[in-house]
Amino acid sequence: MGNHELNQIGLGQQSSKEVSDKLNVLLANYKVFYMNARGFHWNIRGEKFFELHSKFEELYNDLQEKIDELAERILTLGFTPMHRYSDFLAVSAVEEAQDVSNGREAVKRVLEAYAVLLPLERELLSLSGANDDEGTSSLMSDYISQQEKLVWMYSAYLDQR
Repeated sequence: MGNHELNQIGLGQQSSKEVSDKLNVLLANYKVFYMNARGFHWNIRGEKFFELHSKFEELYNDLQEKIDELAERILTLGFTPMHRYSDFLAVSAVEEAQDVSNGREAVKRVLEAYAVLLPLERELLSLSGANDDEGTSSLMSDYISQQEKLVWMYSAYLDQR
């Protein structure tokens, strides 16, 4: 592989583009999930209000941090992160939630979002691993282990009744 085929951090240009494209898809899903989590936080009512209001704030703060990390990783690989809401909505498999105020429904929507994110992250982990892209691999590994635990916890909440 000639030097002209490497990006600024020494990874193959073509493989980095593949990873960046997939990171942009993940970013789009995170952005829609983030806005959903904000809506859940704002609109939650009824039983478990205090617990869920606080939990959804934790969630959207975590998502906001990951959104920045994903965009910065795309930039580090030498590409441009998506930044228009119309692009996010066109690409995201996480669907917009509207007027969700019931706690159980909001938690179900959170779990549906993780059901989209985790397979994408596993795909990125595999792709980045095959390309010796340790930075992306490490990020995905961290996200996966954290989110698997969150899936267990949110699922346990739904099993309360």
